[in-house]
Amino acid sequence: MNSSNETLFLSPEEGGPIFPGVSVILPVLNEALHLEESIGAILSQDYLGNFEIVLALGPSKDETAKIAALLSQKDPRIILVENPTGRTAAGLNLAIASSHFPIIVRVDGHAQIPTHYISLAVEILRKTGAANVGGLMAAEGATPFERAVATAMRSPFGVGSSNFHTGGQAGSVDTVYLGTFIRSAVQSVGGFNESFIRAQDWELNFRLRQAGGIIYFDPRLEVKYRPRPTIRALAKQYFEYGRWRRVVARTHKGTVNLRYLAPPFTLLASILSLASGFFISPYLFLPVGVYVGFLLISSAAIGNGIAEKIRLPAILATMQMCWGAGFITSLQTLNK
Repeated sequence: MNSSNETLFLSPEEGGPIFPGVSVILPVLNEALHLEESIGAILSQDYLGNFEIVLALGPSKDETAKIAALLSQKDPRIILVENPTGRTAAGLNLAIASSHFPIIVRVDGHAQIPTHYISLAVEILRKTGAANVGGLMAAEGATPFERAVATAMRSPFGVGSSNFHTGGQAGSVDTVYLGTFIRSAVQSVGGFNESFIRAQDWELNFRLRQAGGIIYFDPRLEVKYRPRPTIRALAKQYFEYGRWRRVVARTHKGTVNLRYLAPPFTLLASILSLASGFFISPYLFLPVGVYVGFLLISSAAIGNGIAEKIRLPAILATMQMCWGAGFITSLQTLNK
């Protein structure tokens, strides 16, 4: 798979481009509040090569389509393609099919990439020979609740030890946030799996790794992420994460490790402990008591200020329990 990189990144003396063309792809749905700012960040890149922006427009209920049309009229590098289903994986595939350049940069409609993002990503692709490179999902909140969620997301207590959440040294990983891909590598494995509503990034990166490609994390590729604004929205998000991670596990046998089994095990153990404590013996409340203690100690360790430390136990429990519930209740019918 690395042969495509070798050809793409030949020196100019060897007939290669100095700065390969880049296609930035965005699946967008109901992004009226953020789209113009996101596109502005892309257009402000310091990359010296040619690039285009392909927007896959889902059936938004706000002014997203109108804003996208105005942006496209102002700059011919912005290409619009319809995504009737509104699903992320379908939109990504449609955007790739409508793009023209050998490097694909995925960006979300509410993300703001720093000015050097594309230049740095292309440089890392060149140096590592990777099929996909990505960096840090830098969660930052605007409200006290969002800031507490951001703290939880950046901690291994909240979402485990994935580098793109918690940071770490540059190197090969299972998956990355967003991603800058070698186009031919993505096409060689069939693109994004459109049957996946969530976890399509992890699933694609798994197939790229199975085909011999390198998925490379570099913490310098940092993209700001705005957490969900309410406990209800957070619960729904993590329930869906767990639900679709189970679908990945059923699709690709052997991809579940202890980190993924911890939330469902904790949920089941807590339910059993509560039921046993009520109906058999108060001593059987001990396991759930240990879990509550873990939440309190973790919150005290990572929280910034008293108010955040108070919010964090409920936030951590929501993330862990809802992920576990989604994993446990994920239906076989989702594997289509």
